[in-house]
Amino acid sequence: MEGNGKAASRRSSRTIDFFRGFLRSPEQVGSIIPSSRFLERRIINTSAVASARTVVELGPGTGGTTRAILAAMPEDAKLLTIELDPQFSSILESFGDSRLIPHTGSAVELAEILAEHGLGAPDVVISGIPFSTMPREIGLAIIAAIRDNLAPGGRFVAYQFRGAVGRLGKEVMGEPDVELEVLNIPPMRFYTWQVSTPAP
Repeated sequence: MEGNGKAASRRSSRTIDFFRGFLRSPEQVGSIIPSSRFLERRIINTSAVASARTVVELGPGTGGTTRAILAAMPEDAKLLTIELDPQFSSILESFGDSRLIPHTGSAVELAEILAEHGLGAPDVVISGIPFSTMPREIGLAIIAAIRDNLAPGGRFVAYQFRGAVGRLGKEVMGEPDVELEVLNIPPMRFYTWQVSTPAP
């Protein structure tokens, strides 16, 4: 019971922090509430982080999805989070997991950020950033940076309420696989692209 109480308290605190972040920068935060457990489970399953060695999360917010990713990742994997809001990044820094590398900055600079932290090509990039509220050229630049830096066979998974990322991603990476998580409130779309693996 004590563990459940701590989890509930942490989730309540995360909701408050997330809402404050939305009020600070509504165009940078995709929702007024953090992700649900149903959404987190779908993210883990769709992105296949259990077999990844390097994972990038764009727009982690207060870290609900980050904790889920860390729980599913191998012990020798690394998770780089890229967040524009420094207050959200400071929350992630308190997690105390040596596999987690919080970075405050823009996903457009993905190549430079990976190099700065000595990381190779990511096996998966997971994104919750709201492509529907950012300038089109920024959205295209972010998706191009993801395409150019993913490892062969790597995945880009974006979860969104709206379809902007699907339209932008189609221009850069081709047609995505699309799924719907109906248990999340409101329902959330999942867009997945996979980089082809060169033939031997």
